[in-house]
This record gives sequence, structure tokens and C-alpha cells, in this order.
Amino acid sequence: MFNNSIDIKIVLLLNFVITIPLFADKTKIALMKVAKVPPKAVYVTQPKGENKRLFVVNQNGKIYVVENKKTKKRPFLDISDRVHSSLTPGSEEGLLGLAFHPDYVQNGYFYVNYVNKNDSTIVSRFSTSDNINIANIDSEKIIIGLPQPFGNHNGGHITFGINDDFLYIGLGDGGKWGDPFDNSQNKSTFLGSILRIDIDSGSPYSIPNDNPFFGQIDKKEEIFCYGLRNPWRFSFDRETNDLLIGDVGQDQWEEINWVTWNDAKGANFGWRKMEANYCYDPEYFCDTTELVMPVHQYPNNAAYMKILIGMDDNEATGCSVTGGYVYRGKAMKNMWGAYVFGDYCTGRIWSFKLKNGKPTSFQNLRAILKENSKSMPLFISSFGEDSSGELYVVDYLGAIYKFISR
Repeated sequence: MFNNSIDIKIVLLLNFVITIPLFADKTKIALMKVAKVPPKAVYVTQPKGENKRLFVVNQNGKIYVVENKKTKKRPFLDISDRVHSSLTPGSEEGLLGLAFHPDYVQNGYFYVNYVNKNDSTIVSRFSTSDNINIANIDSEKIIIGLPQPFGNHNGGHITFGINDDFLYIGLGDGGKWGDPFDNSQNKSTFLGSILRIDIDSGSPYSIPNDNPFFGQIDKKEEIFCYGLRNPWRFSFDRETNDLLIGDVGQDQWEEINWVTWNDAKGANFGWRKMEANYCYDPEYFCDTTELVMPVHQYPNNAAYMKILIGMDDNEATGCSVTGGYVYRGKAMKNMWGAYVFGDYCTGRIWSFKLKNGKPTSFQNLRAILKENSKSMPLFISSFGEDSSGELYVVDYLGAIYKFISR
């Protein structure tokens, strides 16, 4: 998510609705503020089978319940005593991800991804208590523990597969600068990859036998795909099962990868050989053979400090991509099949569709948004879906917005 250590001026935005004409004025959409939440909000989601409560992840180690546009005061989960909560602005550690078991309504299981006080990535399972709005704090079962070499590029996203109900776990390259240990191209480490595990069998999990490196003793069998720098947010298209990854770039390019599930299996997305479509490490001779290249890239050129103090830069594109979702809800018919994503630093929001492997119907929604509102940019830490496929966006400063039709 965050590329730099920067003082963040916490300015909570007021309630507003922004009307955005989309796709040649055939329809209009809006961002409606759903709830105010504590600052350092990093994700929003909803369990399958529910339609009233939203769950918001706070980087400091708490999960909040939002219901009827109100945030409950008592957290659903509070593991702030276990989570690395750095005072450094722009920290990439803390509580980063949340995924509800596909059968959550029946079994009460949910999974979190956090960096603990010993600087290790922890993926663990919790369960609810007798009170559905309060988790059982003592129910933690650690699934994966992975020491991190540095304090950045921790990834953090976790989600269940659309067709297989396996848990997918995103991990960055381990951090510092330029992947100094070349972790992303090393299939004997989890770092720089997306893992795929079966949490319904084994202890604490088992490895699906159709994983691409299953049975290969010199590789981590949990790896589903690799060659990633920091896949802060990724998703599956609930209609096609395609995998979409927003991979945060080094200092030149941000990228979006969009591949079918079959093509994602065992895929090498290129880091640190390449940064997006450009050569990063000459030692690899810029050889793109057998690499899966991004479908979209944009320059990392934002003067972030100017933006923070209100000096918007019209020419800036961004500095840290926030991956989103292919829209499959019912409220905005003309957005059906469009991938919506954004940039954390500039608050820009874009969308495009994919045709024959190429982006089409590209929309710079931020430009239109500014035309209809004088509000300051959103610090887009994440997008999210509810159980029916409607789309949300998370403001790191402490607000949740929903895309609606106007």
C-alpha cells in the first residue's frame, strides 16, 4: 500500500455524495458515505450469506462492525496487543487483511493477516462468540507464521477462491528496496507470491494437489503464482474466476495484472526482472520469456507531500496502486464487467474492461469526480465487495463509501 514514510495529516471528510457520469452519460453513479470509522481503515468486506453488516479492518489491530450506517463502538475483534503498531507514518505493518470462511454463517470462522510485534506475518483463524458482533479473542489458531526480513512490502490481502473455497494469501517480497534477496524469483520462499492452501483439512492446513508446484521438493508447494513485489490487494472476478492483482511498484511504475485462473496457476509476474513492462534488473537481460506481463501500468509520479497539504497536482497519476474488483453487482448496469481500481496517494479512481487481452472503455473517474466536487482527494487504502457484489471504497482517513446509481 504505502511506498514512503510520510506524515499523514488526518483530515476526516464530511458526508457527501459525488455524482459521476459514466460511459457516455448513459448512466450516473455516485459515491455515498456509508459510515465514519476510526482512522487507519484498510479494508471492508461482508460474509457470504449476510446483507446487513459490513466489517472494517483497522491497521491498529481492530475490526469494526458497521450496521445501518453506524459503526459499533465495541470492536468485533481487538488484537492490538498482538499487532505491530508502528508510530511511523506510512507503516506497512499491522492488521492488514480479513477473510470470512465461505461457511461463516454456519461455523463462525474468519481469518486475519497481520504483522505481529516480532515482525512476522501471521495468518490465523478466529471464531465468533455467542454474541455475533463480538469475536472470541481466545480462539486464535495460527495457520502460517513467516518472519519478515524488513518492515515493508508485507502484502496483507487474503481471500477465498470463487470456485474452490481455498484460502489465497498475498505476500510481498520482504521489503527494503529493490528486493535485495531476490525473493520474488525464488520459489523456495513464500515471499513475493500468492499462496493457495486448504484450511478445511490437514493441521493446520493441507496443500491442494493441483497447486502448480505440488510434489516438487525444491519449491514451496503452497505457491500459486509468484514474481510479485507487493500485491497489496488482489481479487477474483466472481463471474469468470479471473485473477486481478494490483502490484505496488518500486519507484517508476504501478501495475495491474489480469489473467484467467488457469493462466495464473504457476505464473511469474516478473518482479524483480521487470517493473511493469520495463526492465528493472539488467542482470536478467530484460528477458520476458515465460513472464506474464501487466495489462495496464501507470507512472509513479505523485508529489505526495504536496497532495497531503492540499496542493493537488493535476499532472500526478499516483504512487501506490490499490487493486480493486470487477463489478458484478446489480445497481450500476453499465459498469458490469468493468474493473475498478485506484491509487492510494492521489485518490484517483479508474475503470476499464478487458477485450482480447487488452484494456478497453478506460475511464478516469477521478477527473470527472473533481469536476463535480471540490472535496479533497480520498486516500484509497482499499476497495471491497458486499455479498451481492456491490462495490465500496475505503478512505484510510476513516470513512467507507459505496458506489450507487443515481
